[in-house]
Amino acid sequence: MHVPRDGRTPLVVVRKENSGRSDAVNVGINAASEQLVAMIDGDSILEPDALLHVTRPFADDPTRMVATGGAIRPVNGSKVVSGRIVRVEMARTWLPRIQVVEYLRAFLLGRTGWSRLNSLILISGAFGLFRRDVVVEVGGLDTHSIGEDFELVLRIHKHLSDAGRDYRVQFVPEPVSWTEVPSTLRVLRNQRRRWHRGLWETLWAYRGMLFRRRYGRVGWLALPYYWVFELCAPLLELFGLVLVPLALALQLVDGTYAGLLLLLAYAYAVLVTLAAMLVDEWAFHKHERWRAIGITIAASVLENLGYRQLTVWWRLEGWWASLRGRAQVWGVMTRTGFDEEAA
Repeated sequence: MHVPRDGRTPLVVVRKENSGRSDAVNVGINAASEQLVAMIDGDSILEPDALLHVTRPFADDPTRMVATGGAIRPVNGSKVVSGRIVRVEMARTWLPRIQVVEYLRAFLLGRTGWSRLNSLILISGAFGLFRRDVVVEVGGLDTHSIGEDFELVLRIHKHLSDAGRDYRVQFVPEPVSWTEVPSTLRVLRNQRRRWHRGLWETLWAYRGMLFRRRYGRVGWLALPYYWVFELCAPLLELFGLVLVPLALALQLVDGTYAGLLLLLAYAYAVLVTLAAMLVDEWAFHKHERWRAIGITIAASVLENLGYRQLTVWWRLEGWWASLRGRAQVWGVMTRTGFDEEAA
């Protein structure tokens, strides 16, 4: 452990052997002395006022607020000077560009909606703020979980609901943590397999919360949604990808009708993405160039032409690996680094 020589600077650096992210974060929580603890990935960049925004709900509702999460955005292609984002740009290749579309939907629409319903059950491990006493009370991060961020938030929900305590978990869209997203298919595959395996193992571990009155909207709304539309979605989509061509080959369905239905489904997916983009531009306007909007629209279309089908298969690989009891593997997450300039 290292402390400043002047004895005044509020900074303590703890050095330990590599034993995984969860264990390292738990050590930091134990060493912390303040009421709030922030969990932030080491390869992320916070906006200058991010911590001010993400702590505001605690000031507004100090007795009930137990956790808040900020937005995560891909930094690929943006200009970084001395650890700060000075110009937001789109990535140069289409793989990270499509991930920008995914992140917009997930955070600006998905988590904002769940937060408004007081049913937020996932705070990204890349940027979350927690009451330290609550995290210590529930035992910190589970070092054996591959979806440790999701598992922690669900454990907090269960623990506080079981105790009959009034509490809040909230998403705050203003603060942003910029992170590097995978730029190769191999790295993206490792990430999506890990994410879906963590989703399955956590949902299964907390299956007892489903449709239980004491867990309110979390048990009756959020968890059933995650089971059907997050966990089982790739299985259903794969079933459709196999069944529809087979039915067409056997002339069991009308080709024109099937084509129109497929067009409608993908048009709806693009529409949801465009809605997220419009919300982002109206509320935050991170991109200064109109070219970025055109790229986002193109990415929302290209996402459905191969990318979506690949992620379906990768997510099923992660689920299958867990069902077979294969050892958890984090996977190599190769980083190319930020496009950084000297100050």
